Amino acid sequence: MTWVSPFVKQCLVTFGVALNMMQMGLVMGIATTMVPQLRESVSSMRVDDNSGSWIAALPAFTFLIGNLSMPTVMGKFGRKIANLTCITITFMSWIGVIFASSITILLIARCFQGIGIGMTSILGSVSVGEYTSPKNRGPFLMALSVAISFGVFLVHTLGLYLHWKNVAVICGVTSMLDLVIMAFAPESPAWLADQGKYDECSKTFRWLRGDKEEEELKKMIDGSILTTKNLKSDGESKGQKAKLAENITYYISMMKKKEVYKPIIIMIHVYTMAQWSGVNLFASYAVDVTRLVAGADTDITVIVTTFDVQRMISNAVALVIIKHVKRKTMLLMTVCLNVLAMFALALYAVTKMYDMLPVGNIYIGLTLAHIHMFSVAIGALPIAVILAGEIFPLKYKGIAGAISSIGLSVNMFSNVKTVPFLFNSIGLHGTYLLYCGVLIYCLVVVSLLLPETKDKTLQEIEDNFRRSKTVQRQDTEKCGIE
Repeated sequence: MTWVSPFVKQCLVTFGVALNMMQMGLVMGIATTMVPQLRESVSSMRVDDNSGSWIAALPAFTFLIGNLSMPTVMGKFGRKIANLTCITITFMSWIGVIFASSITILLIARCFQGIGIGMTSILGSVSVGEYTSPKNRGPFLMALSVAISFGVFLVHTLGLYLHWKNVAVICGVTSMLDLVIMAFAPESPAWLADQGKYDECSKTFRWLRGDKEEEELKKMIDGSILTTKNLKSDGESKGQKAKLAENITYYISMMKKKEVYKPIIIMIHVYTMAQWSGVNLFASYAVDVTRLVAGADTDITVIVTTFDVQRMISNAVALVIIKHVKRKTMLLMTVCLNVLAMFALALYAVTKMYDMLPVGNIYIGLTLAHIHMFSVAIGALPIAVILAGEIFPLKYKGIAGAISSIGLSVNMFSNVKTVPFLFNSIGLHGTYLLYCGVLIYCLVVVSLLLPETKDKTLQEIEDNFRRSKTVQRQDTEKCGIE
């Protein structure tokens, strides 16, 4: 394939990973179709609000299992085998959903869906971050968020016309297609370097990137050699200590490294912002939110579709913006807009409750809801995907990603599971105000800790975390003088 440009090759590999990431949107979005249809079902699979919330939230609960298992798989067997593993689990879980004859079987299948997307959540960003060049990495990583949005749009739209089991069939077909595509994908050059397979690393790197990024290849291999020497030296210094004690010492030592604990703290807060931004309201409870904002007498299906379309368009816009705007600047600006939109929606809900709005108040609510969706679609949700592929150090990428993703899993489950309770207890306005408080706290923490990563190689980002603030400040002053 010498006639195919490196950019096209990166596009093809990213497409395979994006299809895998799309499963996150399909799995979480199908609840909007599945739960209402099961509520109205006259069969033995009829559900109430409590069981319906478990169907919607259970994948977020078992998400954690996928998070914790993925570092071992991707570290030992490589990114390609890891991708094929989680795709296979997701595909089999769709089979379980399709043939479910009881709520119990359906819940078990949803558990496995959570494991599959939990593995994908770490792997997707890591894979694309390692496959693609720094100048295109931002848009490629943002494309993963577009894929998730398209997954939500696809199941919501199909759910308007099809039974939820037929929707599941189509979702299963997309997973099977992805399995075929990823079977032909190359291994990550970064993982090959980490394994000491330097010749294969160089060959794959040049196949993906061409011959114009030799400096990054050299830094990647040199960094891997240095890290391996340090680890070997550390291992020799431990003498005859028990293996358990060595492992404990290893992990304690790892967590003391700035390039490990700082990205973990940052990503836990970024993931928290992403999940409490209101994205799950539109993904899993779109019908309920639309009824509260616009009223039960409106055309719910059309309005839900407009939200999904707008989310995809906004993601596409973000693809262009992220190419020119710094990551940190974009994150801070969009989350601030997110907070303002939810605060405005809370005020709208209160005034609507007390009949203080004019007759055409439905348009006010829908406009605010679309602004909210816009802020989510270009803000914390897609930027979380980008940062997850950039800020973790190569040697500890799996374990650091898994630890931070515990925050993603806990926040996703608690957010999705508590939506019906919050709506019934404190209303739409109280729910939005609670979300605002969470976002403001996370925004302060991230603004203080997050460095800029745009157009930097993964090794440069890792070195930036490793260095002291004094050295970073001296480098900045030096650049200013030059």
